[in-house]
Amino acid sequence: MKSLPKHALLLALYCLLGLAARAQVPAAPAVAIVTGYVRNPTQDTIAVSVRDNFLDTQERIIYTRLSAEGAFRLAVPVAGATLADLVYGDDVADLYLEPGATLDVRFRGRDMARSLRFGAEGLPRKNTAKASSRLTAGQRRYQQLANANTYLAEFNLQFILNEGFQVLPENIALGEREFVSFLDYRLKEQRRFLKDHAAAEALAPAFYDYAQAEITYADANDRLTFQDLREQVIRTEPRLKLAPGYYGFLSDSLLLKGPHTAHSESFQYFTLNFIYFSAARHHARTDPGFYPYCYRLASRYLRGPARLLALGRILQESFRFGHVRQSEALLAHYRTLDTQSRFWPALATELTRPHTPDIGETAPGLRLPTTTHDTLNLSDLRGKLVYLSFWKSTSGPCLYDLVYQQDLVQQFAGQDIVFVSINLDDSAAAWQRVVAQRQLAGAQLWAAGGLQSAAARAYAVQAVPAYVLIAEDGTILDPRPKRPSSRAAVDDLNKAFGKAARYRATLPLLVEAQP
Repeated sequence: MKSLPKHALLLALYCLLGLAARAQVPAAPAVAIVTGYVRNPTQDTIAVSVRDNFLDTQERIIYTRLSAEGAFRLAVPVAGATLADLVYGDDVADLYLEPGATLDVRFRGRDMARSLRFGAEGLPRKNTAKASSRLTAGQRRYQQLANANTYLAEFNLQFILNEGFQVLPENIALGEREFVSFLDYRLKEQRRFLKDHAAAEALAPAFYDYAQAEITYADANDRLTFQDLREQVIRTEPRLKLAPGYYGFLSDSLLLKGPHTAHSESFQYFTLNFIYFSAARHHARTDPGFYPYCYRLASRYLRGPARLLALGRILQESFRFGHVRQSEALLAHYRTLDTQSRFWPALATELTRPHTPDIGETAPGLRLPTTTHDTLNLSDLRGKLVYLSFWKSTSGPCLYDLVYQQDLVQQFAGQDIVFVSINLDDSAAAWQRVVAQRQLAGAQLWAAGGLQSAAARAYAVQAVPAYVLIAEDGTILDPRPKRPSSRAAVDDLNKAFGKAARYRATLPLLVEAQP
């Protein structure tokens, strides 16, 4: 693969995008008014879902009941130009809202996506760029808002709901040349679609930049993630080898100099994936140092408020897949960067929200009966890896995995790992019968109460089979390890020995502060 400048692209990209990100959190909140009418309604309520900022996983939902005639009115708090969701039953459509502006929305109850029509109060439903020149400033703003939403609805029909223009499910199977040809054609069509709309209707310059950024960065992200995504989806083929110049598009000046906006989620996904792409030269995703390295990379080389978005996204990934002590240390550093508390409060809430046990947390203690009528205390296994499984004898997937788990027990015999199986059957007799019939090796335990037992609740087990890997120091090493039937299970377990110590070694070196 052709080598790329190590950090030059990141630095250039965020220097260009730093100013745009300042629009993310204006000083004072306001409201956007959404009025409308549903023809032949099938639901009695309608809602708008909006997030206060890009890093807030909790959406604010504003809903109202339709009148007997199908009319509605919603007041939606927005801090600036905002992309929201219009929710009607199972149907969802994009809304582009601005504070202080009114948007009129109309559609058929049984076919929202194909019947959406947008308008501005007191103005025609569709307005040409020429006619827009005769409007007052306020009327032009409202009309441009309606035109923007018309564009989004028609773009969604033309490209998003049309699988022929999507990477999944079929186009991901293409070879490199065919895939690039597909993306080139889609990019050309989407840009032409935007230009045609801009020529036929009046679009605000800020929205035009947003729409063009969505097209540009969605395309760049699909190109960037093609090889990895294809490997995950097409399991019957080896990883595709790409031509040496495939990633040359990342150095394309048009990618850096094109219109941009911090409101573009495609931009955010692209930049996050590019950071991971750069980090992958030094760390695998499963390495203890992966997320700290990504954070240091972004913190050191990115500038401007847009940096907070990238760092925040890395933190959210670390919350889900990284070590909890690493996440806490990185969040503490992030707080020193987010001097106006734009995103830190939402991230802090997310980290402390109840969830499944995280990597690095102390594994919940268990004391359960064995088939020999003794009890086993999980804490007695300190100093060894513990592969913990939850299963039921009435579950086909569980019984399928049991065969492979017995193979693992034999393969790792004599090593510092214990396989502990917790049965969640309603009846202890049924559990003992299966253990005896199959001559199951490893520690066999039973938890009275099944999925409602204290053991299942402690590990947030809601369905079986479920697996947890516990480190030698008694902390969670992997809350979702590979199943015994996975081809990668043996390799992952071999890599797990001593991994907790490698996590601990990264803690003093987590962040080289770059305020």
